[in-house]
Amino acid sequence: MNTKPLKSKTNSLKLSYGRGGFALATMMCTVVILIIIGMGVLSVGLQSRGFAVRSSSDIVARCAADAGVTKAVFEMNEKLKIIPWDGSSLPEVTGETLPNSNAVYSYAVSGNLTNGYNVKSKGQYGLRGKTIGCSLSLVGLFERAILAQQNVVLKAGMLVDGYNSSDPWDTNIDVQVGTISVLPDSIVLNMGVVVKGNVAVGVGGNVGTVIKDLGASTYRKYSMLEEIVLPPVTVPELVDTGSDIKVQGTTLIVGPADNGQYGEIELKKAANPGILEVNGGDVILYIKGDISLGQNCEIIIKDGSTLSLYLEGDMKADNSAGFNNEGVPSSFKLFGTNTEEQSIVLRAKSESLGAIYAPNADVVVMADSDIYGSVTAKNVLMMALGNFYYDKALRTVTTEDDAVRFVVNKWHEE
Repeated sequence: MNTKPLKSKTNSLKLSYGRGGFALATMMCTVVILIIIGMGVLSVGLQSRGFAVRSSSDIVARCAADAGVTKAVFEMNEKLKIIPWDGSSLPEVTGETLPNSNAVYSYAVSGNLTNGYNVKSKGQYGLRGKTIGCSLSLVGLFERAILAQQNVVLKAGMLVDGYNSSDPWDTNIDVQVGTISVLPDSIVLNMGVVVKGNVAVGVGGNVGTVIKDLGASTYRKYSMLEEIVLPPVTVPELVDTGSDIKVQGTTLIVGPADNGQYGEIELKKAANPGILEVNGGDVILYIKGDISLGQNCEIIIKDGSTLSLYLEGDMKADNSAGFNNEGVPSSFKLFGTNTEEQSIVLRAKSESLGAIYAPNADVVVMADSDIYGSVTAKNVLMMALGNFYYDKALRTVTTEDDAVRFVVNKWHEE
């Protein structure tokens, strides 16, 4: 009996079973690998989702903390509206809800006027929290040397520099000339102009087109990062005298007892020039009409006295007429209060002018010698035969100064 065919069949069955087992093992390995990959992908997906949730929660918490800082600064500025300043009770809030959100914020203001104020604000969203700390600075209206809403024109050969009248040794003077405008040729720097500081244009403005440089020398030119708001000036409560100040060929001396509202100031020359002399202390005048200064007529601020002049109307000065400030620039402050168009022409024969803030006025500054101070207006035309020096001391303000406000100085995230 021949058994070879049976042996061959048996071998064939073993080979078939071997191939089937290998295929099954391969399939099982593939399934295991796919399961491992799937679990890895799922794990990565869950981690990514968790990271996204944490990140979005952190963003919401940070927004809440920012809102707390904004609210704290707002409350501090609201307190400034009440004179005298009361620092015994400072803004503090716990668990206030961020509008249109489930986030909450808490903030507290600490410090004093002497050492400065600080804000600590914490935003909370779910289990995520962000804390922001910042310091506040009190700033006034004279933070820059020259600032215009529209146009600034500097006479050929003019020097714009800075100093500190309260500290002659201070050499760290930040001199800034700028415009809020982004229109072409809003700043004209004529031939030979030297600005020992920066020149800035409005937010998003093209420096190359907004500044018309005809051969000037400056430091950095740049576009502002934040919009500058020029707040209106509130005239202090003064007695309405119902009269004008008119002087012809003589000298009229005014002191603190003469503080009040007047219709106009008119100084005329006769045999002698008409002089209005401010003497004896701090004088505050609100002129509802115009100021007219005839040839050689002057408003003189004596050393040791100050003049805060609020002007609703226009001002014009003839040849060799204007303001003569014998003190430091902060001794004379001119505020243009008109909310529409206003024209102010300033002349000076002394080496000290003062600080001018007239956000809706065309201001023309003319002098026979160097002038010192700060100018903020709608349009600024500097026609001085001398140079212009910004006084850093004008940045030193108190809570009772005009239009002062708290701003964030430095901040950090904890």
